[in-house]
Amino acid sequence: MISLNAVGRRHGTRVLFSDVSLRITPGRRLALVGPNGAGKTTLLDIVAGEQQPDSGEVARGKETRIGYLRQEIAETAGRSVLAEVMAAAGDLPAIETRLRRLEDLVAATADGEAQAALLAEYGELQHRFDALGGYGVEAEARRVLAGLGFADAAVEADVGQLSGGWMMRVALARLLLARPDVLLLDEPTNHLDLASVTWLEGFLADYGGALVLVSHDRDFINAVVTAVVELAAGTAVEYAGNYADFVEQRALRLEQQRAAAANQQRKIAQTEQFIERFRYKATKARQVQSRIKALDRLERVAVTPDDSRRMRFRFPPPPRSGREVVRLRGVVKRYGDTTVYDGLDLVLERGRKVALVGPNGAGKSTLLKILAGVLPIDAGDRELGHNVTVAYFAQHQVDTLDLGKTVLQELSAAVDTSVVNPRSVLGAFLFSGDAVDKRVGVLSGGERSRLALAKLLARPANLLCMDEPTNHLDIASRDVLEDALVEYPGTVVLITHDRHLIRSVADAVIEVSGGTATLYDGDFEYYAAKAGVDLDGRGVAERAATRVAGPAGAPPKRAVAKVDRHAEAERRNRLHRATKDLRRRLERVERDLGEAEAEVAELTRTLADPGVYDDPDKVREVVARHGAAKDRATALFETWVRLESQLEAAAASVEAPA
Repeated sequence: MISLNAVGRRHGTRVLFSDVSLRITPGRRLALVGPNGAGKTTLLDIVAGEQQPDSGEVARGKETRIGYLRQEIAETAGRSVLAEVMAAAGDLPAIETRLRRLEDLVAATADGEAQAALLAEYGELQHRFDALGGYGVEAEARRVLAGLGFADAAVEADVGQLSGGWMMRVALARLLLARPDVLLLDEPTNHLDLASVTWLEGFLADYGGALVLVSHDRDFINAVVTAVVELAAGTAVEYAGNYADFVEQRALRLEQQRAAAANQQRKIAQTEQFIERFRYKATKARQVQSRIKALDRLERVAVTPDDSRRMRFRFPPPPRSGREVVRLRGVVKRYGDTTVYDGLDLVLERGRKVALVGPNGAGKSTLLKILAGVLPIDAGDRELGHNVTVAYFAQHQVDTLDLGKTVLQELSAAVDTSVVNPRSVLGAFLFSGDAVDKRVGVLSGGERSRLALAKLLARPANLLCMDEPTNHLDIASRDVLEDALVEYPGTVVLITHDRHLIRSVADAVIEVSGGTATLYDGDFEYYAAKAGVDLDGRGVAERAATRVAGPAGAPPKRAVAKVDRHAEAERRNRLHRATKDLRRRLERVERDLGEAEAEVAELTRTLADPGVYDDPDKVREVVARHGAAKDRATALFETWVRLESQLEAAAASVEAPA
């Protein structure tokens, strides 16, 4: 259907890629992977015919229909969501309208030639309507929209009232309904939740056309493709299988290349040594010249560069918070007449890494904003714990960037430059050299995401609330973000459709549905086992749809495993007796530590006041108190660490089987 032969493309003096050859045939499922800026989207544009290559040729079948989902879409308005999607059915809506009109005309026309002509036209149109799918198209459109998270009532809303993310879903639904011969998808999961991603995987599994996909969601790639094309260092290499196969094969290929190059280099060194040794011996002149010519003709083994230049950062050490980070009591949140939460209670403790999951529209982003303090509540209380500082990363954080500023100006405006070196931070996020002087408006989606993360992470906070932080990040950058979140000593609340990220980071899951927030005190596997959800995310939307109705705020009904209540009570009693004294001491130390840290902070502010230095005696007193307070805080912190370890050891000894 589509063939690329030795295609190359450059931006200015920079070569994006060269000599790329691809064959897109019926049923092929390809994933394009590679670092941000490697040219994946540009290659999709060339396949679609929206850009022309600088070199090489592209051949497309004359009757080949191409459907292309871009990262950025044009806004539309004036039609319902259903009508917008149904427009993908071509002439069907117009034919149906004409059929209804003909029915009225036939009923109003007397028997005769005029009515016969109307009936003939009606019969011809009805035959064409049935051949194109007819009345089944609307049902299919509704099925696709439901799979992508649209409620029944939402399909009648004006598409112009939707957010950018929901417009993207409408565009995807149109493509899926049209079922083109070749489907090009550029980051299709960026605006989907877990249930919608899973539904899309199932839909694409039944899709009969060819698929070319750009995605940084390795689980999604594993589920839908049969080959991976890596675009990196200006070249494209194809690997059979899914992403997991690609990782394995690529590592083996690089190892073989390095071994072959090392072996060749040894032989070259031996040849060069021979040439140097006998260069001036007449009896060896012919052999020397032969070896020189052989070296000139030698085709050197090329080693694909292992692009290890990826985002590298560590969270700044945040201030230590109290054990209880944030508490919600009886929280009520409404949007107009719609009540999202009515009497919600929730407590998060220090150091937890919590993933929020649930169906579309359940209130995950609302809960995250309430926890972050960026969304007011209608009733109830939100209480932050001692010394808690909050950082919030919104799903569309990149939209807040000033496109007219340079990268350096944008970060410098967000940090205290007397404490943080903006260039050092940007270097950690792969903005080095002249890249810091780029205008934000010319950055790629991945580069803007990195810049938005840099702004968030340059200032230490001990409560991170993050809504889809991996959108537009390449897989290597996602890996580094995962590592940093795992090592981060503060508290994380996370919304993401990336199941790999949830499995890697989360040690607790909160399922948001039906106005409730149910805490599962364990990782994603624990949540899946307890809640009856497959590890790929199936079951969340289904269970929400079939949930038994109860009073507002009532917990979800689910099967409860039978336990030995007597044994469980005895275990709790043993744990209480074994740790009672330690917990009392720990609470006392925490209280003292909080007071010491507050004193250090107050004295630090005093020393920052220029007026204090007018009185030398006052300065000496404040400096002495500041040093003593810091020493006291350090000693208390060390005591706290020791008591925490003792408490964990005592609890483990009680939990251990006899």
